[in-house]
Amino acid sequence: MNGYFQLITMPTTTGIKVFPPTDFGETLQYDDIKEYLDERSISYRPQVLNEAVTQATGELVVLNDNAAFPERESYRLTISRDRMEASAFFYAPSEGAEEMTPKEFIEDLAYRNIVFGIDSEAISNYFSDREYCKEIVVAKGSKTREGTNAKVDYTFKADLHAKPTMREDGSVDYFNLNIINHVHKGEQLAILTPEDPGDPGQNIYGEILNPHPVKALKLVPGKNTYLSEDGLVLYADADGHVTLKDGKVTVSNVIEFENVDVSTGNINYDGSVVVKGTVASGFSIKAGANIIVKGVVEGASLNAGSDIILERGINGMGKGEIKAGGNIVTKFIENSKVTAKGSVTSESILHSNVSSGTEINVSGKKGFIAGGRVTATDKITAKDLGSDMGATTIIEVGADPNIKVRIRELQKAVSDSTKRLVTIKPTVESITKRLRTGGQLSPEQTRQAQQLITMNKVLVSQIEKNNKELEQLQQKLADSKDAYVVVEGTAYPGITIHIGDQQTTLKTESTYCRFELRDGYVKTGPI
Repeated sequence: MNGYFQLITMPTTTGIKVFPPTDFGETLQYDDIKEYLDERSISYRPQVLNEAVTQATGELVVLNDNAAFPERESYRLTISRDRMEASAFFYAPSEGAEEMTPKEFIEDLAYRNIVFGIDSEAISNYFSDREYCKEIVVAKGSKTREGTNAKVDYTFKADLHAKPTMREDGSVDYFNLNIINHVHKGEQLAILTPEDPGDPGQNIYGEILNPHPVKALKLVPGKNTYLSEDGLVLYADADGHVTLKDGKVTVSNVIEFENVDVSTGNINYDGSVVVKGTVASGFSIKAGANIIVKGVVEGASLNAGSDIILERGINGMGKGEIKAGGNIVTKFIENSKVTAKGSVTSESILHSNVSSGTEINVSGKKGFIAGGRVTATDKITAKDLGSDMGATTIIEVGADPNIKVRIRELQKAVSDSTKRLVTIKPTVESITKRLRTGGQLSPEQTRQAQQLITMNKVLVSQIEKNNKELEQLQQKLADSKDAYVVVEGTAYPGITIHIGDQQTTLKTESTYCRFELRDGYVKTGPI
């Protein structure tokens, strides 16, 4: 039992008895008695009280020369900060005073609005065998069980990337890339684990504590796939190769052509396209998955939902354009426009506009970028940048280049909407004021007023929406500070390097260096 105390009331004085702990109980603390006496305005001399607590003989110690009223058994209730637990610290009644009943205590908890998680057993144990000056948990809430988001496990490599290897002679092997996930009919493609919403909790005041919201998912079958009856497993419904795009799994076959020219016309295919020869100038290939061309691409247009592999390269003749939803791997790029959501890998880039959503690697025997504009979100690595002939070359890393375009579009849209809003606002305010003062409008005025009020709401909504997107894009642009450019050979004078919203134009030659954003400026350092 813990050490405890008892107030002693007498006709002309008030005293206290302090009892020592037994059976390894805890010693009574000075502050516990002090709090009790202060709340009841019972005076005492601190030194006398401290000696009584320290000695704890169980003998009477006089606190003051004033008579005090007897004190019934009472308690101090402590509520945890999270409102999940209540504990009682019981005080003994003064000598001859009344004890508290279990019913009285439970009713007192209800009066304090503590209605959930009452520990009836702990309360019963206390009143059966009282232990004073001991914290007793009398109510405890139930914790919230947080749920988990749904997840999809793919049985194929969903993030397959084309990664060419370097041969011993320094050239790049663009042939064995393993970019296709082959599957057979009946194979499992994806398994869905449904979301677990969790379980709500409840604090001692009976307030429901809901778990955080969880994200639900569902399997979306694409071409040549089907779902199990419970919707938890996705299967292939045909032989072919499997791709994942925008959360949808698709199984596609591969179609092959000797050449793409006047004998075939333009190609538009849901799956992958393989061209054994060349793609002639003026023709186009559009594929839902990959495009592989073993010969040269002339001034043609290639658009793939996934990767584009050009085993020889592209000479766009100023009109060729290739666009990939994944990566682009090519021998060379000349006089072309090239865009990839993923990476771009080539041995050389000459007088072209090349854009990557991740990184651009120009390696191999040549490894140069000369002329044009080359842009990547994360990094650009090349052997040489520019040339000693002074070709205008712009190297840009940082946020997705489309972000800057979108920011300009949004800024103009917000400006235009604001101007229109300013124009109609006085009229809307005038109409509103007139209606509030009981004024009447003709049918034509009412129709015009309704149009203006609707337009006002639409413009306000558009401005809010555009400002929100603008803020998000500007944050992405600010995050571009980690992007960099690596030069493994020579960076020639005259090239311009942009990182985020900063830029620098080289005035002198730099070798084996790295350009990055430091202290708000584009600076160079060793690799």
